[in-house]
Amino acid sequence: MKTKNLSNSSGFTLVEILIATFIFAIILSTIFTTYTGAFRIMDQTESQAGIYAMARTALERMIEDLESVYVIPGAYTKKTEADTQGLDVFIGEKKEINGRPFDTLRFLSRAHIGFNDTEPDSGATTIAYYAVESDQENGATLLRSDTPEFDEEPEEGSGGVPLCEGLSSVDLTYYSSDGKPHERWDSTKEEFDGNLPVMVLISLEFVNKTDPESPIRFSTGVSLPMAGEMYERAPKG
Repeated sequence: MKTKNLSNSSGFTLVEILIATFIFAIILSTIFTTYTGAFRIMDQTESQAGIYAMARTALERMIEDLESVYVIPGAYTKKTEADTQGLDVFIGEKKEINGRPFDTLRFLSRAHIGFNDTEPDSGATTIAYYAVESDQENGATLLRSDTPEFDEEPEEGSGGVPLCEGLSSVDLTYYSSDGKPHERWDSTKEEFDGNLPVMVLISLEFVNKTDPESPIRFSTGVSLPMAGEMYERAPKG
């Protein structure tokens, strides 16, 4: 009777098992990295797509509001503060939240938005833009208040509806007829003689969660047609 030689039987040595385990771990690591990277890119794309859509909607609304800026006929001829008060109201101020610029703007416009059947979708109204703080990570929210003519305005910094959120800054620049930029504008002050800026440059920056040091920026310039008419019709000399 012959016996089987166990020394000739096939099998894996410890070294071979370790090598196979090492290779398998590398493959799993590569697959995991690929999948997590793909999902991260998808999340970033979706997040930025949402920001682009929100920025586009907000800027379109602001452009329509500013292009419909409202001025009572003849108000540009008034010279005293008492005469201009409440007529040519266009006030842009510099504000900050956590050291970042979040400018405010209040003006008369014909771009009233009616929220019920009894309100027209257009008419004389006071529009105000201002930001409220949420938190450092998620940024601030830009609000728009819309108060029809003869209605009582809400307290400053209240009564608005969100235009967009996740902002890291709101910067507004105003240009006079001579092309000079102004960080502030107040049509009731003697410096501006009851006039409107001919153009407003709007810059919105959004929090970039994937790269906090590089916010996502959108900007556009808005010409104010009524301002051009005012300068053309203003008395010479």
